[in-house]
Amino acid sequence: MSKSKDAGVGEAVEAYLNRQNRPYSVVDIFNNLKDFGKTAVVKACESLVEQNRIKEKVYGKQKVYVADQSKFPDVNDNEIKMMDSEIVDLTEKVNSKLDKVKALETVLKTFTNAVSTKDAIQQLSQVTTECEKYKAKLKILSEGQVLISAQDKETVYKGREKYVKEWRKRKRISNDIVNAILEGYPKSKKELLETIGIETDEEIGVSPPKI
Repeated sequence: MSKSKDAGVGEAVEAYLNRQNRPYSVVDIFNNLKDFGKTAVVKACESLVEQNRIKEKVYGKQKVYVADQSKFPDVNDNEIKMMDSEIVDLTEKVNSKLDKVKALETVLKTFTNAVSTKDAIQQLSQVTTECEKYKAKLKILSEGQVLISAQDKETVYKGREKYVKEWRKRKRISNDIVNAILEGYPKSKKELLETIGIETDEEIGVSPPKI
């Protein structure tokens, strides 16, 4: 760091400590001022202590520097109590403001997540259209109107007939196989079905419908 840039470091350090009026280490002063080299700050602090312009406090290996308190006017107990009271009052006001801010943020979040008027109108239109469509369908159903063509209806009936016949066919084949096994089986039909793991239509209460 050049000497020209470090010029005035002593005045800057003293002004900073007087302004803050709290103890700082050399590192703190260097980091907070930022405009001067660390070596220059160290020398400035040592020089200011020698000139009795600031005070040095030693805590073990740590040195801290603070403004000369004799330069500040005395503060009596009443003034301190008044300042403490003012701090408490201001703290309560700050907390009250923070509570209001949180409440407003909650309200804002609600509005932010809410559907916009434009989107709400669009959604209402879509729902209304669907509602009218289902109303029309319900009316047709309630009046017993035919909703499928005769050809589609015939296809459904033929499909039903086909599957019912297949059901009966497979049921008959299964019974024939079981009866054939029973001829040489020493136990009852029920025990045989349980052993094989067959569940009959009768057990679940169903039977092939009439065609």
